Amino acid sequence: FNEITKSGVQQGMSNPRSIDMNLVNAQQARRILDRIVGYKLSPFLWKKIRSGLSAGRVQSVAVRIIVDREEEIRSFVSREYWTIDALLSAGKDDRPFKARLHGLVSDKKKLDIENKEAADRILSELKDSEFRVLSVTHGNRRIAPPAPFITSTLQQEASRKLGFNARRTMRAAQELYEGVEVEGYGAVGLITYMRTDSLRVSEEARREAIQYIQNRWGREYLPEKPRVFRSRRSSQDAHEAIRPTMPSLSPDKARGSLTSDQYRLYKLIWDRFIASQMANCVQHTIKTDIAAGNYLFKASGYSVKFDGFTVLYVEGKDEESEADGPLPPLEKNSVLTLREIKGNQHFTQPPPRYTEATLIKALEENGIGRPSTYAPTITTILARGYVERENKSLKPTALGEITTKVMKELFPEIVDIEFTAHMEKKLDAVDSGKADWVDTLSEFYRDFAITLENAEKATAKTRIAVPDEETDIECELCGRKMVIKTGRYGEFLACPGYPECKNTKKLVKEAGGACPKCGGKIVVQKSRNNRTFYGCSNYPNCDFVSWNPPAKESCPKCGKTLFRRKGRGGGLYCAAEGCRYSSDEKNNRLKRVQTVWAKSEL
Repeated sequence: FNEITKSGVQQGMSNPRSIDMNLVNAQQARRILDRIVGYKLSPFLWKKIRSGLSAGRVQSVAVRIIVDREEEIRSFVSREYWTIDALLSAGKDDRPFKARLHGLVSDKKKLDIENKEAADRILSELKDSEFRVLSVTHGNRRIAPPAPFITSTLQQEASRKLGFNARRTMRAAQELYEGVEVEGYGAVGLITYMRTDSLRVSEEARREAIQYIQNRWGREYLPEKPRVFRSRRSSQDAHEAIRPTMPSLSPDKARGSLTSDQYRLYKLIWDRFIASQMANCVQHTIKTDIAAGNYLFKASGYSVKFDGFTVLYVEGKDEESEADGPLPPLEKNSVLTLREIKGNQHFTQPPPRYTEATLIKALEENGIGRPSTYAPTITTILARGYVERENKSLKPTALGEITTKVMKELFPEIVDIEFTAHMEKKLDAVDSGKADWVDTLSEFYRDFAITLENAEKATAKTRIAVPDEETDIECELCGRKMVIKTGRYGEFLACPGYPECKNTKKLVKEAGGACPKCGGKIVVQKSRNNRTFYGCSNYPNCDFVSWNPPAKESCPKCGKTLFRRKGRGGGLYCAAEGCRYSSDEKNNRLKRVQTVWAKSEL
């Protein structure tokens, strides 16, 4: 069974089957392969770079992907270019619309405007030009709903729409899967198994969704025939797609029984699944070519003829794009009124850093790892200090870059994307009984053992230093720019003039939010036991500390920064004296976590 509901468990118990040893062997092969790589490479990194590091066939590739992108960004040479936009209106319709210069009427090739001088010359030529409609093309665009979630797409969409990291998403999903006490239903699992790469949906669930759609929106919101989504060829198809176990249980009905994170994720899963069985959205599109002297302008827009599935759900995007609004009625050969025309300076942009959502997408597209590995991989590379968060982006640290450099030089296959994907395909072949798991492991280990031995010999007397990271903080003793170093208790600031200048001080990292006691900044600190806690930047004048991190949200009662409990539930609470707000008060299940105002361990 893949859902913890009464019918799901009963159906599973009434249809027992023998153990599939191919799946058992594939799991053993994956586990042993991960341990071969991790148990052998991690000690090598301890000896050569720093203790506490780790390597793995998925995590090392993930770090490499992030490092490679950073190198692309550094080597990127920005190029200036210009666009010219005209604000136009048609006849008596006073709604202005924007048209962009595309090229020349004669050849219709896209015009490259390299600098301000070229833009000003074109603007001068257009100053007294008549803007005339050359052509108008109408059409219909049908947009199909997205498929129900699999693990990777759930993590990506929760990141885009809810701001959840992969770990937070999977924690809430695990709770929804294991079961929640829902009024009128008892203890019940609300979603199907959340580690899956299959788009398969049971007929029963599809029928329930269709019935719900018809009852709520009517038959016109149903497609001509029920939708069936095809999984990727590499999909294991062991479980269904991620969907609500009871499509009839809407998020609004369940809301009173769920924590904030549970409700938001359940609504996302429920909306996506119901939308996946709805009719297409139909848009009326209009494209027009406009002549102004020798120059060709283009404009496009759309209006919604039938909203279809978008009445419930619109998929998130990694990058915002300019939306085309509706255009006024236009007729061929009609003359338009020029309201405004201007040139806009732009510079080509480097590829963006990866976010959790786009990294998961890259891993999946390249066949790296399985649905169950994405969230723990990201957690690990952050915990090891290979990568750090900068806003929502993932940025490699100096440690991540030097470790990747060592891996690329000494263990190129381990961090090679194609090799790792090929290894994943071999493990999939064990799944289907097409390959022997012992032979697969033996073949890998023979080459790996030789590579490891050669690496040990090549670096026998070598200790690799992690480059210091320069900051903008000036040393108050000598004026040099201080650097970030790593010691026994983590990172600290040091003067690069050592031993001439021996100045050091704590590296203060802001965690976001304001101290509920004095209003100072909340900063990240380390205890004597190297445990992370959160304190006030005004210490020792203010002794506020908390084991729990600050959240983005403010307290609805007193307006001060809320804190998020670690572990199961992850609810929000207010740490201000006299305010007892907790997001879990309605369930009376989770006790208020004590905020420590002064503790000797710290």
